[in-house]
Amino acid sequence: MRSLLLSASVLFICLTGLAQEPTGLPHTLAPHEQELIRPYRDSRAGASRGITTPPTFAPRTMAEWEEIQTLVITWTSYTGILKQIVREAKNECEVMIVCSNPTTVQNYLLNSQYGGPLTDLDNITFLVAPFNSIWTRDFGPECIYENEVDSLYLLDWLYNRPRPEDDALSDALGTAKNIAVYSTTQAPYDLVHTGGNFMSDGFGTAFSSELVDEENGPNGEYNQTVRTSAGVDAMMQQFMGITPGRYVKMQQLLYDNINHIDMHMKLIDEETLLVGQFPTGLSDGPRIEQNVQMIIDDVPSVFGDPYRLVRIPMPPSTGGQFPPNASYRTYANNIFINGTVLVPTYRTEYDTTGLRILREALPGYNVVGIDCDNSDQNIISASGAIHCITKGIGVADPLLIKHQRLVDTYETVQPYTVEAYIRHRSGISGAEVYWTTDTTAGFTALPMTAGADNMWTAAIPAQPAGTEIFYYIHATANSGKQQVRPIVAPEGWWKFRVLGLSTAVPDVAGPVIAEVFPNPTSSLLMVTVDGAGAAPVRMTLLDATGREVMLLHNGTLHADRRVFADISYLAEATYMLVVQSATGRSVMRVMKR
Repeated sequence: MRSLLLSASVLFICLTGLAQEPTGLPHTLAPHEQELIRPYRDSRAGASRGITTPPTFAPRTMAEWEEIQTLVITWTSYTGILKQIVREAKNECEVMIVCSNPTTVQNYLLNSQYGGPLTDLDNITFLVAPFNSIWTRDFGPECIYENEVDSLYLLDWLYNRPRPEDDALSDALGTAKNIAVYSTTQAPYDLVHTGGNFMSDGFGTAFSSELVDEENGPNGEYNQTVRTSAGVDAMMQQFMGITPGRYVKMQQLLYDNINHIDMHMKLIDEETLLVGQFPTGLSDGPRIEQNVQMIIDDVPSVFGDPYRLVRIPMPPSTGGQFPPNASYRTYANNIFINGTVLVPTYRTEYDTTGLRILREALPGYNVVGIDCDNSDQNIISASGAIHCITKGIGVADPLLIKHQRLVDTYETVQPYTVEAYIRHRSGISGAEVYWTTDTTAGFTALPMTAGADNMWTAAIPAQPAGTEIFYYIHATANSGKQQVRPIVAPEGWWKFRVLGLSTAVPDVAGPVIAEVFPNPTSSLLMVTVDGAGAAPVRMTLLDATGREVMLLHNGTLHADRRVFADISYLAEATYMLVVQSATGRSVMRVMKR
């Protein structure tokens, strides 16, 4: 149902100078803003901002893939992109559009530009409140829960831009949604941070770049209190429940001028990192790989195992350039909105691969691309995209399900135990594992048994070698609320294979080219290799005369066995893709069109 939120204070704001939408400010600091930093910092010190002392309970910070009730955007620049976000998001949850003139926004949503008019304004709420920019991810609130699944609160950091209306918007959102706001804006509990440089697994682990330490340290420009890295960690534990030793801070990249991790990586569940990949040795690729290796070596997932990695290419400019000679194009800057994932797109020859990888990694989700690189809506040139301009607010009563997916196994006799941590504030009345070896034939339900510490278990019957098993978890709270995990089940699921000796032993020695996609291609090439193990692999393209025209990879393969290469500058022709190691060689034709 469409609604308009107008409190007495909001009406006063409306009458005191918000006749027009704010002018779009860049994601980075605008030149004229430098002189505003000191007065902004001083003004924050005396501002009355929500609850400025730490919670008296142990908070849990929500993960982005959890259920949300509202998606928040501010209506200013790049309105064509915002309209496309609204079109998709309103089918999943309430969309709250913060603006100064709801009628103007409604008319825009109902006009024919950017994909045609919306059929209705259902599930859209208009909040009249002041703001400075479109970058809602950075200044909007995080969501924390008491006792993991009880009361919902918003958590507001001190914004690292001299934009006081952006910085104060969390209070207006809290008032509109009737959610109390905790605020780290006043000493001695002040903390400077930004949402694009933060991601949480929902269970006490969080990731940022070292920017958070820099901006709260002795060289920070916005902080009232100087903190060490350990002091930052202590604040994150007090206000957000981040476990000591589980706040991962990665070295800043060389060419990302905002140093926000959402420009190159994303947690897509408790144990999986989506990581942007540049061609070997280019741009920020080496620094990203150093950070990823640090995580693999030193930071296990909440389940105690190394993180799973999903690699996704970082597209170049139309001229084939990467940062610092081009904008920071990325597919990692996507947003979960319950069962939909909105993804920035750039050009078809790259988007085909990027979207395919996301759909493979997130089966059942409605993965929708939104062009962020066209002539009149080129938001990526401002160092941001879809994730940067949206903020989700979690549901008031989450039904929480945490599960470590089952992996491929050689077991053909003993059943496969499924364990899940399941909680709701009213308690859990029952839970089931649904499983099948053929998704077109439907799923069979297995009741789960409750154990200690909110753990539930069930056992999928053993299957013969060569079987692929699909499954998901369903739970019902005492209140009647139901939830599935993955949240898109039964259209989405986890899967694992039952292997046999024939599966484990390759038919030929050495590396085998398992897939080349797309083929033919005009630019991006994704090569998947089997059988290489930990051995170094050299991957090249040869022309018709047998001359090497391009080196694609030289060294060990990543865990996902994929190599990305941009061959757009090669002439249209048929090439031979050669993958070789000390133990063997594999060849496949590749057509450049």
